[in-house]
Amino acid sequence: MAVSLREISKDNYEAVCDLDVKQEQEEWVACNMWSIVESKFNDGYVTRAIYADNEPVGFFMWVKESLHKVSIWRFMVDQNHQQKGIGRVALKLALDEIKACPSVKEIEICYKTDNPVAKDFYAGFGFVETGMDDEGEDMLASIML
Repeated sequence: MAVSLREISKDNYEAVCDLDVKQEQEEWVACNMWSIVESKFNDGYVTRAIYADNEPVGFFMWVKESLHKVSIWRFMVDQNHQQKGIGRVALKLALDEIKACPSVKEIEICYKTDNPVAKDFYAGFGFVETGMDDEGEDMLASIML
């Protein structure tokens, strides 16, 4: 199975909006439709569909916070495609794309502390926890380049 990232377009946005996580994961993941709308009206928001072969199976959105910092705001793999290694490959592809911008020095991600998988998963890519966000709701973790 070939995993790739593709731009969101008029040809795939509906399929991406129809993707869902498992019910018990819904509290940790924002709606893809809302994220796509956000990206169309805010500068610096980048969206990607995650594909397995030629089927959309997930979604990413990252935001250029400053010249030197990018934050991954959205990352999900559809409930029917989890536990297949797709998310691991997709995150590597996203990090490679973000790192290709020479001015970026930090990549940040956040996650709920009650998400049992997130901390170890992101640490495996080099993310180091830096503390809670300003609202005290999400753990922040960064990769310094």
